[in-house]
Amino acid sequence: MRSLVLSAALLLVGLTQAQAQDAAAGEKVFAQCRACHQVGPNAKNAVGPHLNGLIGRAAGSVEGYNYSPANKNSGLTWDEATFREYIQNPKAKVPGTKMIYAGLKDEQRINDLVAYLKQFDAQGQKATQ
Repeated sequence: MRSLVLSAALLLVGLTQAQAQDAAAGEKVFAQCRACHQVGPNAKNAVGPHLNGLIGRAAGSVEGYNYSPANKNSGLTWDEATFREYIQNPKAKVPGTKMIYAGLKDEQRINDLVAYLKQFDAQGQKATQ
């Protein structure tokens, strides 16, 4: 019985670690986002808005970027849960968005991407850890 409990505990620890966010892995996931978005101290709007300070920011609020009315008027604030839902299927979350990305379906890659993006404050500085 004792070994069964220990095995179950180890399994849970392994599952928790598998779901952990990994910013370094998230940087690799972000490589596909770079075609349209920038992040960091020198980030600028491109095909899409820069993603500095994304978590906590109101949708459609980056100065100088020409958002679709759907995004601008969505009323969304980018918290982790909202971003996760959006990045899985942007057009389902914000019908009429001009983002043409089909979506990121892998939950671990989404976790890693969130970890990477939330490092950057509104000025593009990485939070010290």
